[in-house]
Amino acid sequence: MYLRFGRPKWPNFTSEDGSDFVIGKAQQLSEGADVSIFACGHMVWKAIEAGRILEGQGIGVELINIHTIKPLDTEAVLASIGKTKCAVTVEEHNILGGLGDSISHVAATHQPIPIEYIGTKDTFGESGKPTELLTKYGLDTPFIVEAALKVLKRKNA
Repeated sequence: MYLRFGRPKWPNFTSEDGSDFVIGKAQQLSEGADVSIFACGHMVWKAIEAGRILEGQGIGVELINIHTIKPLDTEAVLASIGKTKCAVTVEEHNILGGLGDSISHVAATHQPIPIEYIGTKDTFGESGKPTELLTKYGLDTPFIVEAALKVLKRKNA
């Protein structure tokens, strides 16, 4: 087990008593039929922001909070990608060996789909203001929106 604590202060989108947190069970935060967005940690808030922008463009977003990557809620992943047929993974982590690879493994094994990754590109981080670093490493809201639009094009190609 490991815990990651980010420095930015985001709005709370979960219940205060923690009743919606069950180890190994994802939380579906929105339901949509066009694109699945799987996020973890404080990147969930950035995914929520991106989802609102995409919904404003008429794109149905299924947003899933994967708060425990291991054990991964494969049922939730398969149910979502079975509906949307494409996904974006969002994490403040290396794109190699994290949430994105876990989701991709489930998809490749059961239902191959186009997937776009939001995460660091196998590079060392640096110190700085959290919001500036999110932008520098391509982890902020506009990058999630861009990845969703890109994966939708791939799905419909």
